[in-house]
Amino acid sequence: MRVSFWCANMHETRPSFASDAPVPEFWDCPRCGLPAGQDQSSPPAPPRNEPYKTHLAYVKERRSDKDGAQILAEALERLRSSSRPIY
Repeated sequence: MRVSFWCANMHETRPSFASDAPVPEFWDCPRCGLPAGQDQSSPPAPPRNEPYKTHLAYVKERRSDKDGAQILAEALERLRSSSRPIY
């Protein structure tokens, strides 16, 4: 059984499925990679891509500048009070 799927760029894809297999709601368009749906008049919207975040950006989302300064001060104090040199 062949089923038509359309992406936001109106590319039609017709993959084949076994008659007893469930047909997925979405299918990746082989031409542009966008998700495709079975409703030609209302294809799925393209996914929103989040920009890459650094580790520091994730930390800043969870910690305030005051918290970060306190954690840094505690870590530096532990290093300074250790009995062995760090170099």
